[in-house]
Amino acid sequence: MAPLVTLLEPAPRTEDVPTAFPSPFDALGPHALARRAAESLQATLREGVIAPGLSSRLLEGPDGGKMFGVLVVRQRDGSQGVLRAFSAMLAGRWDVPGFVPPLFDREARARVEPVAETTVKALLARAEAWSTSEELLRLRADDDARQAREATEREALRQRHEDRRRQRHARRAEVLAATDLTEATRAEALHALDQESRGDKAEKRRWDAAQEQTRRDLAPRRAKAERRLRALDRLRRIVSRGFMKQLHDTYAITNARGETRPLRTLYAGAEPPSGAGDCAGAKLLAHAFAHRLQPVALAEFWWGTPPASGGRIQGAFYPACRDKCGPLLPFMLEGLEVSAPRLFVPPPAPTPELSIIFEDAWLVIIDKPCGLLSVPGRDAALTDSVLTRLRARHPHATGPLLVHRLDLDTSGLLVAALDARTHSALQRQFLHRDVDKQYVALIGGPVQGASGTITLPLRVDLDDRPRQIVDPVHGKPAVTDWRVLHREAGRTRVAFHPRTGRTHQLRVHAAHPLGLGAPIVGDPLYGHADRRLFLHAEVLSFVHPATGERVSFTRAAPF
Repeated sequence: MAPLVTLLEPAPRTEDVPTAFPSPFDALGPHALARRAAESLQATLREGVIAPGLSSRLLEGPDGGKMFGVLVVRQRDGSQGVLRAFSAMLAGRWDVPGFVPPLFDREARARVEPVAETTVKALLARAEAWSTSEELLRLRADDDARQAREATEREALRQRHEDRRRQRHARRAEVLAATDLTEATRAEALHALDQESRGDKAEKRRWDAAQEQTRRDLAPRRAKAERRLRALDRLRRIVSRGFMKQLHDTYAITNARGETRPLRTLYAGAEPPSGAGDCAGAKLLAHAFAHRLQPVALAEFWWGTPPASGGRIQGAFYPACRDKCGPLLPFMLEGLEVSAPRLFVPPPAPTPELSIIFEDAWLVIIDKPCGLLSVPGRDAALTDSVLTRLRARHPHATGPLLVHRLDLDTSGLLVAALDARTHSALQRQFLHRDVDKQYVALIGGPVQGASGTITLPLRVDLDDRPRQIVDPVHGKPAVTDWRVLHREAGRTRVAFHPRTGRTHQLRVHAAHPLGLGAPIVGDPLYGHADRRLFLHAEVLSFVHPATGERVSFTRAAPF
């Protein structure tokens, strides 16, 4: 038996084995045979064991969980077996008994990595030492105090001059209105007021000059110190990139034909991203090719605490990432017959007619069923949608019609405008958050507390569209109020009141550990698929653009 291969028992029937290798980028999940192998590994992890002496509880710690992968292979004697892998390192180790080794050349890496680690750590230490140095901290404190003092004095001077200006304005009016003054006396009084005004302007110039002198004394010294810190950080990044190139050069990638290319040549026009070549799928294929094993089917899944950005749930299967594996795996699979990746196609909508809740000359309220797109998809086959049906129902309507959207899997209330003016008025209400929306969801786990507010900024996962992730730096603000409606058999019925309207906002805020900590039942992206996504837009309230009255519509959740 080939190294690290575990026999697949009972042996699969011929009809259960794929005739072509299923695409690792398949959006509909792994092949049933790979899923079976993955579930066997998941059972072991669930029992608390990764390998002898290595507990799976470490995946629940602050370092978070890990992507695991299994590859069903055909051995030279025709039997089916399974290889196992984890992404990158596990518990600070590249090698764990029972799992395939990394791809890189160990001797070459051993020549680069210690020097790289020592050098980069030294540069980090230099930057840290300067960033916390007494000199830099004192310069920052002195300059911050100067700026605060300057702002206070500037405001006090402005207020003093403004009070004097008002007083001069009143005295000037009195002088001009006085009837008992000679022209010479009047001219003298007005001249004195002008002199006061010029005196205030001169005082402002003297103050500005004094502040400029103080700034010249202190600000350049702080700027020089800050430039030094930035230069140290820039040097560290340059050196790190240089070492990363050397580390990437320790990876030689072999495909199914036996052809080998350096890792960096597979990422045309760019350097490989950090972690390229360390994903479970790449490690599994490399080990299979090295030992003349025929890849049959691959599955990758997450186990342990979700990452800080969210987007991963324990036990859920995920396709290979586009960023790191997109250029890599297609080359590795050259020489194999590979199935085209299956793409998600929504099933036919449950009813051919729209469910209209309300309709007048200006707007329409629709109860969108789960499984019907709000607008047509990019694929020519995905034309059926609420918008398509609305245009057929109202051929003379003008403007974009739909004012907002719901996800394909979300059911509930949508508002459409039958003319451009109504559409603009309703959009302004959405923009200014004058529209009240309530969603009802069934959460796949217990929820702590009775109510609260979730504030987790979101952005699209560039490696795995359309999945959204939490990103405190680059994410857009996303705020959701929630309250528990009912608790039932390990699940929780929750009402959501979104203050913002980000893509997948409620789904991510439910699943993320800093949100409700459990996904919405039936969520295929952030949890586990079920017969449907248990999320429904139940209440919609806004001011009718034509009548000026506040209107409210309710459609109870069908679950």
